[in-house]
Amino acid sequence: MTSGFTPPPDAASGVDLTGRTALVTGAGSGIGRACAQAFAAAGAYVHVVDVDAESAKGVAEEIGGRAHVVDLARADLVAELPTDVDILVNNAGLQHVAPLAEFPPERFDLIQRVMVQAPFLLIRQSLPHMTARGWGRIVNVSSVHGLRASAFKAGYVTAKHALEGLSKVAALEGAPHGVTSNCVNPGYVRTPLVERQIAAQAAAHGIEPDEVVTEVMLGRSAIKRMIAPEEVAGVALWLCGPHTGYISGASVPVDGGWTAA
Repeated sequence: MTSGFTPPPDAASGVDLTGRTALVTGAGSGIGRACAQAFAAAGAYVHVVDVDAESAKGVAEEIGGRAHVVDLARADLVAELPTDVDILVNNAGLQHVAPLAEFPPERFDLIQRVMVQAPFLLIRQSLPHMTARGWGRIVNVSSVHGLRASAFKAGYVTAKHALEGLSKVAALEGAPHGVTSNCVNPGYVRTPLVERQIAAQAAAHGIEPDEVVTEVMLGRSAIKRMIAPEEVAGVALWLCGPHTGYISGASVPVDGGWTAA
């Protein structure tokens, strides 16, 4: 299935990030890669963070940024990432699909460390720089699963709900200092993470893989196609633009009407 989306010629139109520094996690592929490309196109210097060395280095070389090969589950390695960033995009994530009674506790713990603890640590260590400069943007790539639940995704849904709360706290504390914090909430995006879910979802629901896309992934969506990573990156970039300084503590659905029903 194709995305049905063609990016505009200038995805950074109206947003000038010249002189700004951004850090994007999970930037080696999917939404993170699209964000790194969009922010670099808008003039930012981008720190490309990913657990996969080849992917991180490839994206960094492509956009003129710097690669950081880091396992975000390790707090000691997160502490070594740059702190002098103006824009933080918490995007890295992983998924596991299983009934609650069969959900591996170690997998649940890993998901929380990558998708909750790491964003907390990154916000904590980058806020001082942002507040000192009187400007900062924290963009947390959440999900419709930060607003709604689905069966068989205890780890992911828990983490995304926690990220929503963390984002709101950062919004309240950052407000007096020119720092905003928001969540972007996409539905199903055509990324490697989602592609890997199809077989697992088919097994969990007892249906064929083709039915996973049409009946499960797009079942609640009014717009019957997956979202392109570039569309999510466009919203993340917009939140760092000149007309969004009053938007903070928000969750922006990019879900094709998923949460409207």
